[in-house]
Amino acid sequence: MADLKKSSGLGTAYLMLYNALQTGGWLAVLVIMCMHLMRQPYDFAGVFDAVELPLLIFQYGALLEIFHAAVGLVRSSAGLTALQVASRVLVVYLTSKVPGVRYNSATVLTITAWAVTEVIRYSFYFAGLINSVPYMLLWCRYTFFYVLYPLGVLGELMLVISSLPQVRATGLLSITMPNKLNFAFDLVYFLVFFMIMYLPGFPTLYMHMIAQRKKYLGQKPKTA
Repeated sequence: MADLKKSSGLGTAYLMLYNALQTGGWLAVLVIMCMHLMRQPYDFAGVFDAVELPLLIFQYGALLEIFHAAVGLVRSSAGLTALQVASRVLVVYLTSKVPGVRYNSATVLTITAWAVTEVIRYSFYFAGLINSVPYMLLWCRYTFFYVLYPLGVLGELMLVISSLPQVRATGLLSITMPNKLNFAFDLVYFLVFFMIMYLPGFPTLYMHMIAQRKKYLGQKPKTA
């Protein structure tokens, strides 16, 4: 989501702390999920309950990345960062509020893809801040996305689709007419629009990562 840039000493220290906390938080999510499944194999429906607290803390905490981009701590578009973070936050919100989503087995797919991606991404950013990125971490950053990004998107779409009947039935976050503002909002239609936006959004991000991989890993060492 963000490319690091040279910041002041205080800014660098803050980003180091932020990325270290996010690395540890997502690693905790991954470990808790694995421990839950070891204790209760095939209890996929209970995974979200097991990881809910750290997942909410560290995913909602990623909203800070919009601020990071807006004030220039990182080289990223604040608007693009906001869209990327907001999409994850929306999926987490739906999962936490809609029982049919909370207990959907697709949560395992989604959380696994997210957690592995974020442990790699945030640890990569941290290593970059101290100018010491191991080649293996660089390789993981620009290779694992081939599988993790499609799996994450598939899981997110499955969760959003599974939420639609209950969102429709309960009117979650929807605003009906008449009201003082003379404004109506139907979350179901918004979620349909949200899913349609994956059509241009995902290929663009995927191709960007492929280009980044070629940039950082595509150079073959010269031979004498």
